[in-house]
Amino acid sequence: MTWTAPAPAPVDGPLVGPDRPMLEGYLAWQRTVLLNVCAGLTGAQLAARPLASSTLSLLGLVRHLTKVERTWLRIRAAGQDVPPVFDPALGKDHDFEATDPAEAEADFARYAEECRSCDAAAGGLDFDDTFVLADGTKMSLRMTYVHLIGEYARHLGHADLLREAIDGVTGR
Repeated sequence: MTWTAPAPAPVDGPLVGPDRPMLEGYLAWQRTVLLNVCAGLTGAQLAARPLASSTLSLLGLVRHLTKVERTWLRIRAAGQDVPPVFDPALGKDHDFEATDPAEAEADFARYAEECRSCDAAAGGLDFDDTFVLADGTKMSLRMTYVHLIGEYARHLGHADLLREAIDGVTGR
């Protein structure tokens, strides 16, 4: 039997109240949208690069956002001593370039686990906690959530176009 990306459980968050539950809820929703766009596709479809002008694939986006989550929430914001998702020696675009349809299920499992680990790491921090980026810029956990939501929004637009090019499905 061929593995296909499962449909995620729907999530929702508050529309009023303190900013933390709203931003956490909106990030959770963005994650679910990514998984929903991928739902029902096989590893080969997820790894496909259906747009001639781009090397993007849905699997590459899942791998990339796994890396982004760990980098921003666990390594930078929480200061955890964990390795990067992909060895930097493989190149900055390894997450996009080294997609393997046979590894799609494992890549999705790694993404889910990373999201859980990131939520746990960020849950122990205050939204006003700060960290310093390599260039000396100070950033709060609150702004990190805003940054991640923006990163997802950008890539979800890519994901919509990729899905439509793969099988014509829109509006997921």
